[in-house]
Amino acid sequence: MTTRIGNWFDDRLGWRRVWEAIFKRRIPKVNWWYTLGSATLFVAVNQIVTGILLTIYYVPTPDHAYDSVQYIMTQVPAGWFIRGMHHWGASAMVVLVGLHMLRVILYGAFKYPREITWLTGVVLLLVTIGFGFTGYLLPWDQKAFWATTVGTKIAGAAPGVGDLILRIMRGGEELSAVTLARFFGVHVWALPAALLILVGAHLYLVIRLGISAVPKRGK
Repeated sequence: MTTRIGNWFDDRLGWRRVWEAIFKRRIPKVNWWYTLGSATLFVAVNQIVTGILLTIYYVPTPDHAYDSVQYIMTQVPAGWFIRGMHHWGASAMVVLVGLHMLRVILYGAFKYPREITWLTGVVLLLVTIGFGFTGYLLPWDQKAFWATTVGTKIAGAAPGVGDLILRIMRGGEELSAVTLARFFGVHVWALPAALLILVGAHLYLVIRLGISAVPKRGK
């Protein structure tokens, strides 16, 4: 019965070929450094799941943002745990993406034919940093407020276009309700959309081109 159902779906979806391409492909002998990509993907899934749960209670307005975070931490069942997973997961994701890219550089895995795989990874690093920067403001406490003030001023110091960048990021001259709403929108809509597209492209290229073997000594 199970085989008949599987055959029915395979005739219409071709899922067996997809399964074999992903899970039955041959890979070279590797070491633990090659698990950094999978670890990063695991943390990214954690960030998506915990982030969705946090948005159920979080209110992105200056007069309610801080109180909603405190409500999550003290009143929502396991809210402290979910926020903790999201908070530390953000730091872990930055570290893992950085280490993953370092491994790629040291092993020369960015060379032909994997240049585009490397480029998507570089953009994913930038997206990850963007998540950290936009998410830091959302608790709307003193530390988040002044850290974002400094961060946006640094971006605003760019020659020629600095003032424009500053105004776009803040939605005006100073941090305000517009800034918080803008950072929240980017954090939960724009960056996740970019993340899903880039991860999909990155994984496709990894499956399509395979992974590089561990470099041999003397080569």
